[in-house]
Amino acid sequence: MIRPNLLAWQWSDYPAKHRDRVNLLLHVVAVPLFLAGTLLVLGAAFRRSGLGVGLGLGCLAVAVVVEGRGHARERETPTPFAGPLDFASRFVVEQWITFPRFVLTGAWSRNFRAR
Repeated sequence: MIRPNLLAWQWSDYPAKHRDRVNLLLHVVAVPLFLAGTLLVLGAAFRRSGLGVGLGLGCLAVAVVVEGRGHARERETPTPFAGPLDFASRFVVEQWITFPRFVLTGAWSRNFRAR
């Protein structure tokens, strides 16, 4: 199931669930890794490069693990996933839209400085 109003729902409590400094730093590394992995998978699939697809999937897997470890450090943890489609949709939206928005609005740096 994809959550209704996913973007608004995810943004509504995003700053509250991204306060731990280590988690914030892990996201700064993991999100670009996820984005690069996504582009690598798509480009490699188009070129029919099994090695490229494998490398891209590896980037995606590392990003998921790193962010999972970061979120475990938070006082307020994310809402549990309601299934594979909920996980995939929430994770992709977070990487491509919500986290970049978090950084560009200055919320990342406010949370990083707040202590």
